[in-house]
Amino acid sequence: MAVKNQVQLITYPDSMGGNLKILNNVLLKYFSDVFKGGVHILPPFPSSGDRGFAPLTYLMIEPEFGTWEDIKDIGENFDILVDLMVNHISGKSIYFQDFLKKGIKSEYSDLFITLDKIWEDGKPVKEDIEKMSLRRTVPYSTFKIEETGEDEKVWTTFGKTSPSEQIDLDVKSDKVKQLLKDFFVNFSKHNVKIVRLDAVGYVIKRLGTSCFFVEPDVYDFLDWIKKLADSMKIELLPEVHSHYSTQYKLAEHGFWIYDFILPYTILETLINKSSEKLCEYLKVRPARQFTMLDCHDGIPVKPDMDGLIDTKEARKLVDLTLKRGSNLSLILSEEDKSEDGFDVHQIRGSYYSLLECDDDAYLAARAIQFFAPGIPQVYYVGLLAGKNDVENVKKTGEGREINRHNFSLEEIEQSVKKEVVQRLLKLIRFRNEYPAFNGKFKVIHTDEDKIRLYWHKDDIYCTLFIDLKTNKSVIEYIDESGKIAQYLI
Repeated sequence: MAVKNQVQLITYPDSMGGNLKILNNVLLKYFSDVFKGGVHILPPFPSSGDRGFAPLTYLMIEPEFGTWEDIKDIGENFDILVDLMVNHISGKSIYFQDFLKKGIKSEYSDLFITLDKIWEDGKPVKEDIEKMSLRRTVPYSTFKIEETGEDEKVWTTFGKTSPSEQIDLDVKSDKVKQLLKDFFVNFSKHNVKIVRLDAVGYVIKRLGTSCFFVEPDVYDFLDWIKKLADSMKIELLPEVHSHYSTQYKLAEHGFWIYDFILPYTILETLINKSSEKLCEYLKVRPARQFTMLDCHDGIPVKPDMDGLIDTKEARKLVDLTLKRGSNLSLILSEEDKSEDGFDVHQIRGSYYSLLECDDDAYLAARAIQFFAPGIPQVYYVGLLAGKNDVENVKKTGEGREINRHNFSLEEIEQSVKKEVVQRLLKLIRFRNEYPAFNGKFKVIHTDEDKIRLYWHKDDIYCTLFIDLKTNKSVIEYIDESGKIAQYLI
């Protein structure tokens, strides 16, 4: 199965109407000819936190969202992409609950990484931990085993609670490999066509390293899981937030990668009215990428943009986004911060709000995204030109909720009627249907305050022209009668 070179939607199972059945109805009613590339359904599985990203199992769908049959039904008309948190599973899962009861006597104990698998005596060494790329102050949690009353330390890369809710899996274990096989068999049975490997950069733990994207071990795991996915005609999309050179290594290994550089670069281009950095980047980036502007987290800054941004300039841009209502996710590890202390991990806010709800600027951003080689994904809030949900941030205390608004059916209906959304839908249809996007791409040299991107195939072509002074965008293309036509976005 090949990934379709057409636009995909990213949505939570409950963020467009409330559940999967309603999501299917919404897709068929409003977007049946829009998301020909498929739908990325953010984790619809039973989960103990992190809005689905701490799954208990992948063999069930959270009953509040629906059933596997609902997923299968959506898959009748749209290729489905789901996440597999390949690095960890929920502490509330049957596997870890059994381990909490019986400790190493549990039949599932080998799924997890007790510290004796890392340090012979099971005692963590401070010097080793200081070399690691940390997502928490220490990469393990202490749990009390019910039957023995003894404490057991287990590896937990992620998690905001103490002890963590997200328990790392030991990918070297045969039991974990069997579990992953079971999950893939189930995905295949229910029309899943693409699996995003979430947090795959953290799966290898080796002393003396950062325990992030440990080479060459990580490729051994990726090759194993790719063979598994290939046998079921499922495509893989590894998700790695890191310096762009890491992404490029994955691309060299034949994997699809995420273009985490594009969202910030497009924002910077539109705010600073300069296309220089964007055009240079578009000339050299790998083509086999999934592109996005917005997602359930935020716009990647560090470490994704390391070496590509001047931190003084980045600080100005970040300050401007804060004035426009965004909030920030910050780097925890001191050694991962810039020398001058710059520590912005992600800018969180709706892309539409970040561009001051300027329709032309927003459509220009989407046009650049759609013309960049790769598979474009549009996040549901961006699809509906949603604004920052500040109320939800106040209510939950979670900064990411600023861009995770749940739309009711009434709100969807109202949003679809908005001019900016109608213009976006027209642009998506053009991107899906115009044959030149399956040809060759070129950046055409132009003035710094303009952008000109070009696709051609056989005797047809389309050119995107953007005037950054006005944010007006025009596509010139060869129409069906062979004449030159213009489309004002």
